[in-house]
Amino acid sequence: MQFTKMHGISNDYVYVNGFKETVANPGEVAIKVSDRHTGIGSDGLVLILPSETCDFRMRMFNADGSEAEMCGNASRCVGKYVYDNGLTTKTSVTLETKAGVKILNLHLGADGKVESVTVDMGEPILEPGLVPVVSSLKQVVSQPIQVLGVDYKFTAVSMGNPHAVIFMEQSVEDFPLEKIGPHFENHEFFPRRTNTEFVNIIDRQTLRMRVWERGAGETMACGTGACGTAVAAILNGITDRKVTIKLNGGDLLIEWDEKTNHVFMTGGATTVFTGSIDV
Repeated sequence: MQFTKMHGISNDYVYVNGFKETVANPGEVAIKVSDRHTGIGSDGLVLILPSETCDFRMRMFNADGSEAEMCGNASRCVGKYVYDNGLTTKTSVTLETKAGVKILNLHLGADGKVESVTVDMGEPILEPGLVPVVSSLKQVVSQPIQVLGVDYKFTAVSMGNPHAVIFMEQSVEDFPLEKIGPHFENHEFFPRRTNTEFVNIIDRQTLRMRVWERGAGETMACGTGACGTAVAAILNGITDRKVTIKLNGGDLLIEWDEKTNHVFMTGGATTVFTGSIDV
């Protein structure tokens, strides 16, 4: 199987051109290639496929083999891949995902290749039943939750996949994410598990975030998580509508547009290397 390893602010995936390659068991292949000791090493596997309704279709699989609805960082890398590899000459492309259609606006560097991408992530989903989160409220904002005997408050947002955002006074830098993260992910409030963002407030334009991703553990960055965090911050009156999210792997600029209700994410996309692997 031919592949390209790419990352969006260090959120790395193995990308496969589904126009040329057939992956019979993508969940199993995701587990194999994601292993950082015996495989390629990644947060998962992304297939770039033909679409009947859009320019391209993306399927993505976590490191544990489970299929995810959407990944913002991966969608930016898909935009870079299809342009840099000549699958399109357009700088605005539509991408079919399990979380709906995303529009990718590609920004070219001096070398004529894609340097960064702005993704129209669509409207945030706040209705509890659609996130999904167990609640009788119209929106889950600053809702109490107890994990391992400690009280937290979370705001529930879906960007096509579920997120629980926790704003913390304690520094996220030394927070024991590997211990706490799995208990949030599998909490009874979240029938399809959840991604969890632990966030410090720097100022009204800047947040610091670490993320525990459903099916992957802590990752260097999460695009949908950054979008969900920005929405949660605005719902809680913490930030303005345009905010920089500082993640382990780098920064993302997120804007929740008041007129369209759409969330826009801008960040880099990088090709690491190409190769082949026996799957």
